[in-house]
Amino acid sequence: MNRTQSAAPGHDIADAVRYTLPLYEMARMRAATCPRRDSAGEFAAPQPDGTVRWINHFIHTRQLLGPQHRQVVTPNNDTLYSNAWLDLSQGPLLLDVPDSAGRYYVLGLLDFYTNPFGYIGTRTTGNGQGRFLLHGPRWHGEAPAGATAIACPTDAVWLLGRVLVDGQADLPAVHALQDGFRLSTPDGAPAARRFDVGMQPGEHLGDPRRYAEVVNLALRENPPPPAEAGLLARFAQYGIGADGDAAVLDEAALARLGMAIQAVLAELAAPLPSDLGGGWTLPVEIRESFGTRYAERALVARNYIGALGVEEAMYVMADRDSEGAPLDGRTGYELAFAADALPRVGAFWSLTMYGKTDCMLVDNPIGRYSLGDRSPGLRHEADGSLRLRLSATPPADAASQDNWLPAPAGPFYVTLRLYEPRSAHLDKTFVYPPIRALSVGAAS
Repeated sequence: MNRTQSAAPGHDIADAVRYTLPLYEMARMRAATCPRRDSAGEFAAPQPDGTVRWINHFIHTRQLLGPQHRQVVTPNNDTLYSNAWLDLSQGPLLLDVPDSAGRYYVLGLLDFYTNPFGYIGTRTTGNGQGRFLLHGPRWHGEAPAGATAIACPTDAVWLLGRVLVDGQADLPAVHALQDGFRLSTPDGAPAARRFDVGMQPGEHLGDPRRYAEVVNLALRENPPPPAEAGLLARFAQYGIGADGDAAVLDEAALARLGMAIQAVLAELAAPLPSDLGGGWTLPVEIRESFGTRYAERALVARNYIGALGVEEAMYVMADRDSEGAPLDGRTGYELAFAADALPRVGAFWSLTMYGKTDCMLVDNPIGRYSLGDRSPGLRHEADGSLRLRLSATPPADAASQDNWLPAPAGPFYVTLRLYEPRSAHLDKTFVYPPIRALSVGAAS
């Protein structure tokens, strides 16, 4: 009997899922966000149900994201996104960026294992005009004059940019900046080309054979570091690996893999520990690579895919209150920052609301999805402190409504985003205010 068919279940199969889940999620995101049509309106393939898309091609959001946008989990409501999936297997690409005129922006670079290995933008390369040569792990050569070379760990790279927006009137200026991001080949030709992403946008975890097919292809196209070869050898008995063949998995092997997938998903959906106190946690604590922290890498890929490293942005989250109870919009909560204890950042901060069941922005009658240091009308107390209200129903006190962040009438979580966090956050000496449940009478 084939060894893949006869392997006994064990903890390694869950390890195999934790290790490869980011590859599945990245393949799914690539299928969901690579465009079928290029900027001239030409389809990558005539078949509407095919899997051929345009790659090495920028697409830009032109409005701040809201509840109707459901491609990326835990999205921000502060910036416009610029998105490009790159394939460097046929050679390097040139990326040109314009002068941002002092505006905060970042183009984050993620390898296919979700490691945020590089950044282009305000914090790292400045706001001036620049040119960068992005190349894969097997390329050797010289960067063109005037270009800075950036080595990418995998040939498949997700370039996910964020450009700060200051209200609706600011959108045209941001659009002009986005349009200045250009990709080309080193000889000056357009970079965009057709590419088979191998998945449909609507695919989700469920079929274990399909899971093995997707991650095995990703492992072949984007090999892991040589030091992890032994780990991958352990997974071969479960049909997982660059040489794995999902077709040979029998029903028993598929059942074991399916159970492991569901067990890992349940593990990743568990409530977050309040390791920062007051209900707060820091689930994404990475700089440029997760290294061997595969469980953390899987957690981020499943729930916060596209997250940047902490030096660029910290994502401080809470899905429970200061007493450990799960946050629920039918209860009212208050979050109070002392005057001398507001978030300390070089760029900006914001607090965003998400539904717990889908990790998406929460629809509400006033169209408010976040509050932060740039929110118009935000009211500080006479002593300089800042009190924010989180609840499904608006505060009865009209004076508190500008400080109200609407919640769903059910479970939710919030994310405190800190762009260019200062040392007090990075070294974890900052004290985050507790999320306190209000009495029934005070909750409305």
